[in-house]
Amino acid sequence: MPLQMAPRRRGKPPKHFADLTPAERVASVEAMGEKSFRAKQLATHYFTHYTSDPEQMTDLPSATREAMATTMFPSLIRPTRTLEADGGTTVKTLWHLFDDAKVESVLMRYPNRTTLCVSSQAGCGMACPFCATGQLGLTRNLSTAEILEQVRAAFRTLAAGEIPGGPTRLNNLVFMGMGEPLANPRAVIETVRTLVAPQPEGFGMSARNITVSTVGLVPAMLKLADLGIPVTLALSLHAPDDDLRSELVPINTRWSVDEALDAARHYFEVTGRRVSIEYALIKDMNDHGWRADLLGEKLNARGRGWVHVNPIPLNPTPGSIWTASERAVEDEFVARLRGHGIPTTIRDTRGSDIDGACGQLAAEEDDE
Repeated sequence: MPLQMAPRRRGKPPKHFADLTPAERVASVEAMGEKSFRAKQLATHYFTHYTSDPEQMTDLPSATREAMATTMFPSLIRPTRTLEADGGTTVKTLWHLFDDAKVESVLMRYPNRTTLCVSSQAGCGMACPFCATGQLGLTRNLSTAEILEQVRAAFRTLAAGEIPGGPTRLNNLVFMGMGEPLANPRAVIETVRTLVAPQPEGFGMSARNITVSTVGLVPAMLKLADLGIPVTLALSLHAPDDDLRSELVPINTRWSVDEALDAARHYFEVTGRRVSIEYALIKDMNDHGWRADLLGEKLNARGRGWVHVNPIPLNPTPGSIWTASERAVEDEFVARLRGHGIPTTIRDTRGSDIDGACGQLAAEEDDE
């Protein structure tokens, strides 16, 4: 697959309440002939009670409740399939968008936290050959509300106790689903602003519990740093040398390993947030001991204490010629990084048996 920066489709979904700023919500409500305080009531239902169902909005006038909800909360995504793993604590949902584009999200409950992996694009244009999503090509960018609707659904599911363990709240959010988040920067940034806005203007999440991943779109990384929102940045590196990385991560032909690492270091300097380096370990491809040493040297050349490495055993994808590294090789890779003083933790891979782990999302459906 070639790199694809421009989406194939450019159709825009209907404007949704979650696309609007607080001031725009007030203006929209007033344009319908309602009092301005109705905007806060709608926000409370959406961001605190996680509903857009007019029947549950009993504090709104019965005569206009349906019209307000229909206008402000058009249907943007609909679940068409869910798959469960890990005793029901990992749930992958296939969503159909308004134009029948498809995306997936994965909700994971752990003993002491919950995490949602959201999609920011339908497909992906980055063409990484070991990633199922990257081999789809890019259909289109998601709107802010299309991303936030995935989040609201997760909040609602957890609050209703539909995941084993009883009612709870969404703690963490990672932009590691379908798509390259920084190739859709406007919607992703606006989504983050709404995620961290206090309820009822947003979901009231902590910026420190939100991770934005990228394969290394350097200009967008620099812009994200300058916004001053202290989310965690995760750089999907996968190789420390340009020759191999250009094969595994084609965007490297535009911005090199050193340029991507320099941008990541800049992010740490501006925000004070330690950067995560994601590294899919592929057998006999990028798991050599000398590459671990080279990675450690490159990271330390930019200082200490600014980075954490997450090696990820490669998750299988249909038709792939590659597989995960042997356990002994994985252990050696980790040991070498730690020998350079680099904090290193093997990433937990949830949902691989339902194609819900990193690199496996392909929005496939069973034949009807």
